[in-house]
Amino acid sequence: MSIKILLADNYIETIKNSEGTKIFKNLWAEVDGETKDILNDGNLSCAQFVSGVLYLFKLITDRHATVDGTIKDLEKSNWTEITTAKNGCILVWENIMYPDGEEHKHIGFYIGDELAISNSPEAKSPQIHHWTYGKEIEKTYRKITAMYWNKLLD
Repeated sequence: MSIKILLADNYIETIKNSEGTKIFKNLWAEVDGETKDILNDGNLSCAQFVSGVLYLFKLITDRHATVDGTIKDLEKSNWTEITTAKNGCILVWENIMYPDGEEHKHIGFYIGDELAISNSPEAKSPQIHHWTYGKEIEKTYRKITAMYWNKLLD
């Protein structure tokens, strides 16, 4: 019997099956001598979610708490920017102002049919949504600033 694990198929199914998971919700660190959840109980978990899935499939070198750290690892790990979305590509959205008064980046996965999955601060878990959070004329619209792909998924 010959069995070959299919990287791209398992990668896509893992992304889709991660909706609602709470495993990326917290990341504890010592900050100025004090133990703190630096992801604010799931409010800031998008990079942890994306990098955690990528790390599971050995598509980046480590897990990350920030979008910038995740992007640096993507580029170091042979991910390249693309201009047309592919099922499983990484999406980076424009910065927006959060209720805490800070501007934050956002990162997630494209899953086809104009849908994406990324961490939802409201649900404190990955959720499936429109890939731009709505049409350009809607208040919820969020511009995609970059898309990344790795040829290992071809």
